[in-house]
Amino acid sequence: MKTTTENIYLEKKDSIATIYLNRPEKRNAMNYEMWCRLPELLQEVDSDPKLKVLVLRGVNEVAFCAGADISEFKKIRSNSETSRLYDQATFRAFDTLSNMKKPTIALIQGYCVGGGAGLALACDLRFSDHDGRFGITPSKLGLVYSTAATKRIVDIAGASRALDILMSGRIMDVQEAYHIGFVDRIIDSDKIEMETYEYVNLIASRAQYTVRAAKRIVREILNGATDSSEEIQQLIEDAYDTDDYKEGVQAFMEKRKPNFRYS
Repeated sequence: MKTTTENIYLEKKDSIATIYLNRPEKRNAMNYEMWCRLPELLQEVDSDPKLKVLVLRGVNEVAFCAGADISEFKKIRSNSETSRLYDQATFRAFDTLSNMKKPTIALIQGYCVGGGAGLALACDLRFSDHDGRFGITPSKLGLVYSTAATKRIVDIAGASRALDILMSGRIMDVQEAYHIGFVDRIIDSDKIEMETYEYVNLIASRAQYTVRAAKRIVREILNGATDSSEEIQQLIEDAYDTDDYKEGVQAFMEKRKPNFRYS
């Protein structure tokens, strides 16, 4: 981790990208500048052929992200007109993260609340330590979540639990979050960084054509698909012509680890 004054920044190590939220004094609450900067960093990751997986995390163990920085609201989110630009920035951040081609994992320590929970839910997977605390709190502020943001909650937790979470604004501990699907793994605090990056490197070692195709097909299913479209069928058939498919079969026959090269 580098020393920096940037509130949000990207680090690249081999094939792994990590985006750090870096406002520990505010529990990594997102200000407007960070919402605007995040899509730029995400697009940089998706367009870099050397990078295969993204980890999104807080800069330390105190918090993943405590949500939006409410201290800005009186200035730049005071009414419907001034809020429009802010809402557009947050929507673009969530949408860009949710629609990345490459797999994304939220490494969660401590608070994961409001917009922070929204960021985590926009990732493909969420790993948390035992101190993880989760909540989506528009009812505490009088805000209304967008349809896209609400759909991500419903897709993961179901309609009735989504209503419970949104209407009550209550904070859940990590065990409840795991039970309803907000969290995919609970890992001891002293091991979460190591085990998360071990898993990330495992994904990076697999056939990336398969990894990204699986992500795309799951997204299609969540959007209502029950059978392969022509485009998806072509994606499936094209796999047989990739070098990685040939390498995977050859490695299996030779009883060795495959050396996949697709990026």
